[in-house]
Amino acid sequence: MREHWAGIIKAVGEDLSRPGLADTPERAAKAFEFLTHGYRQSVDEVVNGALFPSESSEMVLVQDIELYSLCEHHLLPFIGKCHVAYIPTGQVIGLSKVARIVDVFARRLQIQESLTTQIAETLMSVTNAAGVGVIIEARHMCMMMRGVEKQNSVMKTSSMLGNFRHDQKTRDEFLALLQMRV
Repeated sequence: MREHWAGIIKAVGEDLSRPGLADTPERAAKAFEFLTHGYRQSVDEVVNGALFPSESSEMVLVQDIELYSLCEHHLLPFIGKCHVAYIPTGQVIGLSKVARIVDVFARRLQIQESLTTQIAETLMSVTNAAGVGVIIEARHMCMMMRGVEKQNSVMKTSSMLGNFRHDQKTRDEFLALLQMRV
């Protein structure tokens, strides 16, 4: 990857021998490897068996999970937050595992619409929940730094599965809880 970054830097007209760029291809390769580490993770690894018996059958919401991803169309970042809720059916997942599932998929070349669906479907599958709701709000650098250059645009996507899709009261509760602040 280092050689490819060196080629890109040369292609934009820069001189790799100047002091500020001498080590940039190596740093860029390491950064890109970190930004895409979701390819080298599996859901099974990050969940690591952290499913616990529970009699709870009420909604569990993890709100404002920071996420950083790269747009698969321009390789520019999109940055935002993810809200994840589920209704347990006999077991709950470790709290940090919800955020780790978000990262597994966010740290890949991605579009927000797919990311939202992947998180919801994975949590539904892993927990066997009665329903899952996921909402992502993000700012896309591909829209802010280039193209239409709209600095205040925010994209919101949702994926509602199970009770969140079929029961309006469940969906409404999820949306109402997102409005509450502690």
